[in-house]
Amino acid sequence: MQAVRWNATRWKPLFFTVWTGQMFSLLGSRLVQFALVWWLTQTTESGTVLAAATMAALLPQIVLGPFVGALIDRWNRRWVMIIADSLIALSIVGLALLFASGRIAIWHVYVIMLIRSVGGTFHWGAMQASTTLMVPAKHYSRVAGLNQALQGAASIVAPAMGALLITLLPMQWVLSIDVLTAAVAVLPLLFIAIPQPEGAAVASGQPRPSVWEGVREGFRFFLGWRGMLYLMGIAAALNLLFAPASSLLPLLVLTRFGGEAYHFAALQMALGLGVIAGGVLLGIWGGFRRRIVTSLVGIVGLGCAGLLLGLTPGTVFPLAVAAALLIGLMQPIANGPLLAVMQATVPPEMQGRVFSLLGSASAAMMPIGLWIAGPLSDRFGAHVWYIAGGIAAIVLGVGALFVRPIVTLEQHATSLQSDSSHGMSSQGGESEIGLSSTSIQPEDVAD
Repeated sequence: MQAVRWNATRWKPLFFTVWTGQMFSLLGSRLVQFALVWWLTQTTESGTVLAAATMAALLPQIVLGPFVGALIDRWNRRWVMIIADSLIALSIVGLALLFASGRIAIWHVYVIMLIRSVGGTFHWGAMQASTTLMVPAKHYSRVAGLNQALQGAASIVAPAMGALLITLLPMQWVLSIDVLTAAVAVLPLLFIAIPQPEGAAVASGQPRPSVWEGVREGFRFFLGWRGMLYLMGIAAALNLLFAPASSLLPLLVLTRFGGEAYHFAALQMALGLGVIAGGVLLGIWGGFRRRIVTSLVGIVGLGCAGLLLGLTPGTVFPLAVAAALLIGLMQPIANGPLLAVMQATVPPEMQGRVFSLLGSASAAMMPIGLWIAGPLSDRFGAHVWYIAGGIAAIVLGVGALFVRPIVTLEQHATSLQSDSSHGMSSQGGESEIGLSSTSIQPEDVAD
């Protein structure tokens, strides 16, 4: 099948056709995620089970991330997204058949989450790395804001739909929605070509480096950005304490607030509304002159909101909704500016590796936190993790304001970009991209 060639002068209709398909896929995935998490919560009422399910979804990102990025930079990114979406859809078909036959077990859900995570790791890296080639640089921040709004909208619509559908339909029919939305996402990719980066070595006539050499090159770029390394340490510490709190939200609803599915949906919708409001606020305000300061303010705000949610009495559910709204509000302020810095400064042929490494490194501490959080939340309650994570975020966010490599992150990013351009033009872009004499995180992106 011959796909439509990419036309940079007509990027909007092409990009937003692909983007709309991804929007439907995200909505279907969020809906199914809500249904499965609530099914696990009602079936087991166990924090350990929820923690194990989250770890199943995290491990592929952590273990495969560095290699996935190197492969994405070598392979056709359009076909990476097509195959990844198709794999995710097929896994859901298998799970739906198990529910329909009445043979479903907890470990089946773990396996499907693992498979979906493998597909999602490839898909996320390919989409993020392709966006910078599909969208003009001056629109990066707008597209990032649009993506934040999409995440927020999905967080509002999907829980509401999920809470309604699981009361009206058997689980297998709820799961089938994800298959339909995945098909909607794949269809535009069959007809629209995604622009590919031309690696520096290939452009200069040199042989393409091996996958392992590509991974090493990504690590060198990563390690030479000292401010980002420090920031990654902060992200790892936050993920150790804060990520388990997020995973245990349905258990918090069930055990502390005595809630039903619609209570869980209300908190999820509040989070989504907050994300949209935060994206709009950031778009109007623009943030501080130094984008990293804006992100650190967002981290402190996340800590305050998490602390409030953890301290909310079980009889005051509206206050919990307000805290969830504030958590959502702070997410775009914490994440949006950093993503814009990365997209604007990392060379396109490196972005698959850097973004995948970013995702792996930021998530690496989450399994440790989940292993601790699951059993202890069963003993002491899920709310303690919101308190611990909130305090950690406040301390780390404020402390980072006094760490010079973090505060000057953007200035160093500019020098990396300049060095990268010089290195590629004079050296053919071998392993010197962005590092030359300097010795050189990923993110939260919370989908």
